[in-house]
Amino acid sequence: MLYRTDEMGINAWHRAVYCCNLDVMQKIWELAKERLTREGIKKLLLRPDGKGWDAWRIETFGGKVDLIQKICELTKETLTREELKNEMLLRTDGGARNALQISASMVRLDVMQILWELAK
Repeated sequence: MLYRTDEMGINAWHRAVYCCNLDVMQKIWELAKERLTREGIKKLLLRPDGKGWDAWRIETFGGKVDLIQKICELTKETLTREELKNEMLLRTDGGARNALQISASMVRLDVMQILWELAK
């Protein structure tokens, strides 16, 4: 159920992020913690949609600070520091941009600050 995608490769986690729905994100997270292993949760967090974007990139581009902070909080529970850096901060999208570059291109200093703090 948590991994199932629509014809565009979007799962429930992606949809909650696209729709900026913090309550649904929290419910999905609670379900994931109950039913999935650490690796399964990691897969849910990092799985790209049909365009190759994971939830992290979707929201970095969208720039909703409260959602980015929530994703940071949730990922810190699951990913190691090395995984955070390699899988979330340094991994590039189809345009060869990482999360910091995306936020810089959108001139989102608030988002860049969150990403910088996460990278420390």
